[in-house]
Amino acid sequence: MEQKQNRYLFYIAQNYSYAILRPLQEIIVKRGDAVSWFLEGTEVSSVFLTATEQHLKTVDEVLHWQPDVVFVPGNVVPRFIPGLKIGVFHGFNAGKVNHDGQISHFRIRSCFDLYCTQGPATTLPFIELSKKFKTFHVVETGWPTLDPMFASSKENPYKDDNDPRPTVLFCSTFSRRLSCASMIFERIKMLSMQGKYRWLVQFHPKMDSQIVAQYKSIESVHLRFIETDNVLPVLQAADVMLCDTSSVLIMFLLQGKPVVAFNNKTESEHLVHVNDEEKIEQAIEYALSYPKDLMSKIEAYSAQIHPKRDGLSSQRVLQAADDLLEKGVGDLKPKPLNLLRHLKMRKKLHYWKI
Repeated sequence: MEQKQNRYLFYIAQNYSYAILRPLQEIIVKRGDAVSWFLEGTEVSSVFLTATEQHLKTVDEVLHWQPDVVFVPGNVVPRFIPGLKIGVFHGFNAGKVNHDGQISHFRIRSCFDLYCTQGPATTLPFIELSKKFKTFHVVETGWPTLDPMFASSKENPYKDDNDPRPTVLFCSTFSRRLSCASMIFERIKMLSMQGKYRWLVQFHPKMDSQIVAQYKSIESVHLRFIETDNVLPVLQAADVMLCDTSSVLIMFLLQGKPVVAFNNKTESEHLVHVNDEEKIEQAIEYALSYPKDLMSKIEAYSAQIHPKRDGLSSQRVLQAADDLLEKGVGDLKPKPLNLLRHLKMRKKLHYWKI
């Protein structure tokens, strides 16, 4: 008897979600199961889909396709989308606090049956939340996004083997309250003009367009502005990162590379902190020396954030999904209705059928 082909829906709302889920897609397709993509809202573009990727353009098409499992790298998914709902996160916990004083990363929106967590720092709080809410399961799998980063390195378009200078990557969060991009623009412009380092600049897709234009205006043989839906090769190409509070700095640290954090309000010992823009170059030089004490703190931190660095997180996520698919969710309590949230999602998707 032929085995049933499972159907996995990738429900995304941001362009960076393509890179988050494609390692998982590769595993699913290799074993002969089916993947479809559904794009929610105006902040994600279908131009990033490849010719071989199936795109379901309407909710009705999704309902007709009847996915068994829905993978979501965002915060919410409508309850009228069929299938088990699995949260795989769009980044790491950067400690950002929302308007009610709660850490955003651990806010439960009653949308998911399973959270696939990245490491003990995420797993343990979610296990406690699962005991409290009793509406979802938690499995520590690692983050599929990082699988290519831990696999053997391929040709990298952002490296230059003919340039012996250290490469500094500057990233910044899009939040006006937390971003340092505008504040230190002149300093980075000056440092890039000196030609001491090779600069790469990459921002979150939501970054203010005026700030993006600023940095594009100083592109030169010393500084390259990068727009991409896959940040991993950019991270691999750099020797040190300059950042603020963006969670992308965590991904960089997991490579065993130092981060200079400007105006970062945490007291994290695994970061090189600097609050004076005149001391940025000094901090970069210190980071580039890869001091032993700093590197040991980076390793200890990484072991809590994402200890699984074997490039097999996608397999573990898929196994956790399949285990739940086989077991079912009968042991979970019904999720709260959250009518207002779901009405908003219906409005966003222009879908009012019952």
